[in-house]
Amino acid sequence: MELKTAMKCSSCNDNMLSEDNFTKFKCPSCLKADVVRCSRCRLKSIVYICPECGFKGP
Repeated sequence: MELKTAMKCSSCNDNMLSEDNFTKFKCPSCLKADVVRCSRCRLKSIVYICPECGFKGP
């Protein structure tokens, strides 16, 4: 049985559930790290910080 690491929102650090309306994309600055955003943080434009390069996005 394979264990999956839970995805967490890059802004609020909440766990993402498969039924949540979230988005996942590469950092627009370094294209190395995955950025995961929950629907709440996306709607409120909460800042996220890339763990690789420190880029701050809306």
